[in-house]
Amino acid sequence: MKNLAVLTSVLSAGVLAFGMTLTANAADLAEIESRGYLSVATEDNYAPFNFMSGSDPDGFIKDVLIELEEYADFEVRQDILPWTGLLASVSSGQYDMALTGASVTDERLRVFNYAPPFASAQHFYIKRAGDDRINSIEDLSGLTLGVQAGSALLSRLPELEAMLEESGGELGEVMEYEAYPEIYADLANGRVDYVINSIVPVNDLISERPDVFEAGQAVSGPGYVAWPMPKSSPELLAYITDFMSHLRDSGRLAELQEEWFGESFDDLPTTPITSVEEFHEMAGM
Repeated sequence: MKNLAVLTSVLSAGVLAFGMTLTANAADLAEIESRGYLSVATEDNYAPFNFMSGSDPDGFIKDVLIELEEYADFEVRQDILPWTGLLASVSSGQYDMALTGASVTDERLRVFNYAPPFASAQHFYIKRAGDDRINSIEDLSGLTLGVQAGSALLSRLPELEAMLEESGGELGEVMEYEAYPEIYADLANGRVDYVINSIVPVNDLISERPDVFEAGQAVSGPGYVAWPMPKSSPELLAYITDFMSHLRDSGRLAELQEEWFGESFDDLPTTPITSVEEFHEMAGM
């Protein structure tokens, strides 16, 4: 197995904002094979997908990177970035793709294609353990919500808003944070009333801190977690799709899902997601 190059970097404040016109074409498979390495961006603060154990990266993605290095005939170079600039760094051509827990959204599909999903991304609310004010979605009306800035959770808040309006309620103040550890700290100390996250990190949080937090009901329809890459890299998308098929057929994907997510997701789509229409059809939206 080749050595996995792990580099740590921080994006400058002037990095291209996500959603703006691309300034550089990302490398496709031929260029990657010619130069001898694939450049991937990951993050460090989104367990169980990516997190740090001391000074070393850990989580589902760490194990997937090991599998990818064994599968590929080129090196894989990893840079660890803050989430708030990660997708922008890929869209601007600084990296070939993102390997993290990125949810599929309509907005992102206008910039990226996604490899076949590897986890569910249905959204659930989290409350403080023992908070008797909240026992249903209707009870969230007017309360303060904590959510990560730039995340897919924001783009699907209209679904929760519609649920609340059906019962005569309304969405309260929404506070945005750079990373989930900060959000959970503010939920624990009462600065926010509830938090929204997708099913995998919700399960991870509740299993680790059941005395502090409780999970509630779903506040969105089905969703998916997958790896985004620029639309200018169709051959790379096909290569990573084949890699995902290899992981699935060998049983390794299910093993890693069980290890890191507490369950395997056997009914996920097995094809890439390349358009809003495909996403809506897959998710029944």
